[in-house]
Amino acid sequence: MAAREDILDLGKRVGQSIIGQDTMVERLLLGLLANGHLLVEGLPGLAKTRAIKSLAKNLDSELSRVQFTPDLLPADITGSEIYFSEGGKGEFKFQQGPIFANLILADEINRAPAKVQSALLEAMEERQVTVGGKSYPLPDLFMVMATQNPIEQEGTYPLPEAQLDRFLMHVEVGYPDETSEGAIMRLNRDEENASHEKNPHPTIARLNPQSIFDARKEIGTVTVSEPVEKYIVSLVIATRYPDRYDKDLAKQLQVGVSPRGVIGLDKVSRAYAWLQGRDYVTPDDVKAVAHDVFRHRLILSYEAHASNTTADQVIDRIIELVAVS
Repeated sequence: MAAREDILDLGKRVGQSIIGQDTMVERLLLGLLANGHLLVEGLPGLAKTRAIKSLAKNLDSELSRVQFTPDLLPADITGSEIYFSEGGKGEFKFQQGPIFANLILADEINRAPAKVQSALLEAMEERQVTVGGKSYPLPDLFMVMATQNPIEQEGTYPLPEAQLDRFLMHVEVGYPDETSEGAIMRLNRDEENASHEKNPHPTIARLNPQSIFDARKEIGTVTVSEPVEKYIVSLVIATRYPDRYDKDLAKQLQVGVSPRGVIGLDKVSRAYAWLQGRDYVTPDDVKAVAHDVFRHRLILSYEAHASNTTADQVIDRIIELVAVS
């Protein structure tokens, strides 16, 4: 499994510059392997931007960073047709926008209005951009990592549920522990000292994207047994018909997980199992990634919000109630 060794090495190298955020680094790798997109939510300064920059630095890929603001236009992301005049003749030519890269950082996506969000999310779903009646395909290696701040809500445009559903995973990033904080200080100090040297940016051996494609082929052969398939389906059904399992749970859920969530849980579970070195999925693999796949797809009831019940608490309860057949 040479591809797995390459991916693990990539994760290790990214993790060296993202201290205390092992889960976020792992989710970045899972997003790449499962060919999906990530919505990352966390307070400022928790290395969300640094994570995808580090990934791009260690992977032979092109990174585009788009800072979402209220005055952003769809064409600022997708590109637009520009009139060129040469030799007395004029014509419109398509000028590609920042979406035509391998890794896209959509910073603070909820600060842009719905039209701009839709332009990005359409590209995520269709893997192409249509301008002037002509479609332009996006790169084969293509992943969007959108970030949003959970506490600053003034001047934001929350993503509608139908658009949230297009993200494979919703990753929540928390504070690093005390040991990691000290390591972060030392790392920053070392980087500052290195910047004063004659060669502050030494050449880094970047991973060939073909390793990602090879890994995806191997993940496609990972086995999901019938009992595990039933378990995945049962978890999803429990979000849609919670009254079958628990009356209190039914009061906390308004809308359950979509079919896109079933597909996502299957894909991420297989990628997770592959990363662990197995060619089959266990129920523990499913449990390990269920929160990230379900978190943004559940719509909680008014009663749940009134009692400060979180989506993670609801998912915990569902995992507790649903048995492996």
